[in-house]
Amino acid sequence: MPGRHINDHQMRLYMKHKLTEGLPRAAARAGLSVATAYRIEQDSRLPSQKKTPRGRRRPDPLAEIFDAEVVPLLKGASGIRPVAVLE
Repeated sequence: MPGRHINDHQMRLYMKHKLTEGLPRAAARAGLSVATAYRIEQDSRLPSQKKTPRGRRRPDPLAEIFDAEVVPLLKGASGIRPVAVLE
């Protein structure tokens, strides 16, 4: 499925079916795209064994004011439009 991360179970299922079937069919049985199957062939480590993605690259510029000003504004007026928060 596009946009979804694969899990260890899907990867193991793909590896099991790959032994007896072709790559496209094994990928389909595991619920993966063929492109993902080719990517797995390049790096066959389980997703849980791979390095976790980095966090934020830079500090959030609105972190200081968000809890102090924006959250109370949103709690106080339930029907407020998003544009009004910026004004």
